[in-house]
Amino acid sequence: MTTIKHIAQQAGVSVTTVSRALNGYSDVNAKTRKKIKKVAKELNYSPNSLARSLVKNQSETIGLLVSGFSKESVKDGFTVEVMSGINNYAAETEYDLVLFNTDSSRQRKKTYTQLCKERRVDGVILQGIKRDDPYLQEVLESDIPCVFIDIPVSSEHVGYVSTNNVEGAKQAVLYLLENGHQEVAMINGHQQAFVSQERLEGYKQALDEFNLPYKENLTVDGGFMEEEAYQKALSLLKDHESIDGLFCASDLMAIGAMRAAKELNIKIPEDLSIIGYDDIPLARYVSPSLTTISQDKYELGFQAAKMLVSMLKQQSAPERCILETKLIVRESTK
Repeated sequence: MTTIKHIAQQAGVSVTTVSRALNGYSDVNAKTRKKIKKVAKELNYSPNSLARSLVKNQSETIGLLVSGFSKESVKDGFTVEVMSGINNYAAETEYDLVLFNTDSSRQRKKTYTQLCKERRVDGVILQGIKRDDPYLQEVLESDIPCVFIDIPVSSEHVGYVSTNNVEGAKQAVLYLLENGHQEVAMINGHQQAFVSQERLEGYKQALDEFNLPYKENLTVDGGFMEEEAYQKALSLLKDHESIDGLFCASDLMAIGAMRAAKELNIKIPEDLSIIGYDDIPLARYVSPSLTTISQDKYELGFQAAKMLVSMLKQQSAPERCILETKLIVRESTK
């Protein structure tokens, strides 16, 4: 196996000069650098990334830590699209991307810092952490650079990228109210999700603009799960026959609610308008096609990776990046 010692012998320079030339130090003159790179290529030299990371005390690896990544998560493709954005940005840099998964119970067995050190990551992009998870406070207190996705909290070493969830939800509910719906209910995610908190706020703000009271019994949690939302929608629609509009905090839950409505012989959109959130690929293919609030999942990942790499390379301060949403009108609303 070729080492930098072999390159040094053939190029007629010191080992130190070879090392500094291959690592991009500016104190090696251009002619010598060119010669060293030519010899390295001729000898098929491949740098030992582990050894280099030990010398530089950097792994040149960023971690994507996803809490609660499951079979259901793959269904809506949210994490996969976010990952695509992260990967595409990272591919243009020297950073590799590593995916690791956790959940609330595993977080109690191994600290965030332990996990990062074991995986040898320079920084982390973190998605899916709940408001009451142990890692939330650990991340904020850690000095490991981190970017949250859809978790709008920050610290000296932590930034975040999110969409305007309050405005997106408000836009969805206003669309229903402006089109004459009198009784709009909501199927939210769960109370420990930051986005659920924000989307509920948007729902309330829309009602307020129309001088309508917020009725707690018209909001239920579907856990961002299709089956759970189906069950909750069955009960909600049976108990409140006056509901003529339904806002769901995710498209998967909206699809579950559509199934419940059909089972109860409630026609969509003639008797009930349903609107989702996310604009997953399935939204345009269900029947009727789903009106929804679109958020750019790819861009969430891309901007998160961009922010983290900037924090690592330029030692720039963490930022707060908010992306806008867009209403996509299809057949499930009248």
